[in-house]
Amino acid sequence: MDVYQEAVGYLESQQIPVEVEAESDVLDEDVFQEETVSCLLSPLHTESVDLPDTPTIRSPEEMLERRLVVLRGILESEEVYLSELEVLLMVPELRDMHQCFYAGLKARLDPHTHTEPSPGPVDPDPERERSSAEETEMKQGGFELMVGDLFLKMVNQIGVYRGFIDNYEKAVEIVRKCTHSDHRFRTLAQSMMSNNGSDKARTKYTFEALLYKPLDRVTKTTLVLRDVLQTTPVEHGDHTALQEALRLSRSFLSGVNEGSQCKREVTLSHGMRRQLMRDGFVVDVCEGERNLRHLFLYTDLLLCTKLKAVAKGKQAQYRFCWYLPLAGLRLRWAADQEGPADTHLRIHTIRTKMYLLRQQLRQHVRGSRGLAARSRKKLQQMELLLLTHSPVHRLELHSPSGKSHCLLSSLYELDEWREAIHKLTRDNIETVPPDLLTLTSACVKLRMTQQPPLHSLNTGDEEDSLCGTLTVAIHSACGLQHPASVYVCVEVDGYECYDKQAQTHSSIQSLSPHWDQELTFQVDGAQNLKVLCVSQSEGGEDAVLGKASVKLDSTTLQKRWRRQTLPVGQVEVTLSLKYCPHPLGPPSSPQQQPVFNIPIGAVAEQEGVLVPHVVRCCVEEVERRGMEEVGIYRISGAASDISSLKTAFNSNLRDAVTRLRTAEVNAVSGVLKLYFRELPEPLIPTELFQSLARALNIQDLDSRLVSMLSLLQSCPDVNRQTFLYLLHHLQRVSERQEVNKMSLMNLATVFGPSLLRPPVASLGHGGPTVDISQEVVVQVQVVFFYLHCNNLPAAQTSLPHDTDSEDETTHM
Repeated sequence: MDVYQEAVGYLESQQIPVEVEAESDVLDEDVFQEETVSCLLSPLHTESVDLPDTPTIRSPEEMLERRLVVLRGILESEEVYLSELEVLLMVPELRDMHQCFYAGLKARLDPHTHTEPSPGPVDPDPERERSSAEETEMKQGGFELMVGDLFLKMVNQIGVYRGFIDNYEKAVEIVRKCTHSDHRFRTLAQSMMSNNGSDKARTKYTFEALLYKPLDRVTKTTLVLRDVLQTTPVEHGDHTALQEALRLSRSFLSGVNEGSQCKREVTLSHGMRRQLMRDGFVVDVCEGERNLRHLFLYTDLLLCTKLKAVAKGKQAQYRFCWYLPLAGLRLRWAADQEGPADTHLRIHTIRTKMYLLRQQLRQHVRGSRGLAARSRKKLQQMELLLLTHSPVHRLELHSPSGKSHCLLSSLYELDEWREAIHKLTRDNIETVPPDLLTLTSACVKLRMTQQPPLHSLNTGDEEDSLCGTLTVAIHSACGLQHPASVYVCVEVDGYECYDKQAQTHSSIQSLSPHWDQELTFQVDGAQNLKVLCVSQSEGGEDAVLGKASVKLDSTTLQKRWRRQTLPVGQVEVTLSLKYCPHPLGPPSSPQQQPVFNIPIGAVAEQEGVLVPHVVRCCVEEVERRGMEEVGIYRISGAASDISSLKTAFNSNLRDAVTRLRTAEVNAVSGVLKLYFRELPEPLIPTELFQSLARALNIQDLDSRLVSMLSLLQSCPDVNRQTFLYLLHHLQRVSERQEVNKMSLMNLATVFGPSLLRPPVASLGHGGPTVDISQEVVVQVQVVFFYLHCNNLPAAQTSLPHDTDSEDETTHM
């Protein structure tokens, strides 16, 4: 099969009809050939466009009318361009970006599209044809039409054009070689476009002309933005956003010319050229100080810069901070160091101020744009402070030269950086010492990320975002290649007024870890949920096994749990989501409620489970490394270690689980015994003591079993499920009694007095009394009897998450 037939076959497999013409009918001339050639010989043509002065149109009404015409023209042009991008199957990123822009612009223009009046006699006096009320309505409608955020979002993503531009010459050269070898390639694009189905797109193109379309489109961006800005009154809410979009567009185009030349001057090993692969904002830690920095990842090095403050209207500039060669660079996850004691209080104060600013913005009425702008500016400053001081995940960078740096951000973002760096370091590219002044100066032109990831910078509609309480129940995972201790980290977006990240405790070493743990978030403006599955090694270093992002849909999450199975790398995580919309109150203090000396029902309700986390974590840790420990549960750990772990569980579950990993195993078992011993009411309710004592005296074994199980069933749900959970664990411990020397009787002797207590007779009142000499016997015998049962029900650790029948499982 020749190359042409192979191309036709591929297009037909993509359901793109192709009209095959005879070679004699092929046109001999290329459409737009001159444009294509000129682009190869010269850089992208950018006009010297300054920010426009006061618009020349005399009245706001005329400006807004003209603005609407311009926007409609842009919408039509976008529709044609999208059809052209559909033919260029190799650039889905461009298509997706413009599809999003087109859909947003169309949705906002539709309410302002009116049917033209029917032809009729024209009134010579225009004042009679349009009343002043109609003029006011038109003017207000024009001011209400906000599109600046759409243009700004598109321009912020314009960096995706760089890959197309950088490879344009190679693509044209390949097309020309194919054309010279087979002239039918000249009409292949023409055939595809003629079958596109859009009347506006039925123009005959060659492949060269189609390849030129994105270049032509990106160079006209500044002209389009200038037209919109010229027809936008200065007092319009879009004016500032359009000014910024125009500035960024000009910066990108000039950067294509200057930056591309800069990149061509540096050739790396294997004949590669230095290119910008990724950039974004992270927190850089230097001598204990945290600073927000703009990080640039090139083919052979990592460059950290600081964005210098410049006067309004001036071009942004960067200042060099540091750089690290990628050759030999080692990456390491590390736990974040504890900040000053007042850090949590400072963060809580900032969040409270942000909450008040959000309330002010919601209450601003039309006409108070100045006040709203000032409040939004303060909100951005507060969010920037939180972005700098609240990250808890860090990625250490270690160079062979001995230089090290530490980056802080969300776990999801840091893993994106880790993957990008790791992919480049595998190629063993030698680093060419850079001209730091030139490289740093080029950052303004080359950057693809324009603004820090502040939610307050988003000026779009928030109707589809979540505001209220989002609960994520993490059930289990499967697909691990080797047994591992795994935890799941969950991140949400939106405003920073509330905690946006939480994680489960670490599981025991297992191929199929289970958590059944609920994570609750107060969300404001949330649209996305990010899930990471993380493995924890013996040394405490974490390794991200996989990550995934979920789009939050408020319509499907309300009222009922929605169960989902989410592919997270090679692992599948099963979770449930539920969303309850409601007005949000001020952010609460991050103080965790204590768990010791608290009724077990209250602790379970607070955690949204049936078996408290302190019980499960201690049990899992004992099963991980204490099953063959001689005298486990009989030999006590150090009192100081047990007290330290108790304090950790009362203040920070995540910290407590981390400490469990390294604590002496007898201290872990001591914490579990202490928890049951310090319960205000025993796990087996006191009022059942007498009934259990009588049931033990029943001679018939079957009747005794029925009576004992019936009494167990009468316990409250949390007490019963926790007791069953503990019983199954102790049975597994006794299975190793030839090594750990802990039989069922030994275990019953240890736990009996903690789990069951006799009633205390009130002063001055007669009542049933228990012989003290028999008290311990009853306590031990009751636990021993249940441990001997072979048909105990399985323990349920979490509350059932009922879902609609059609939504029981969703594979994302």
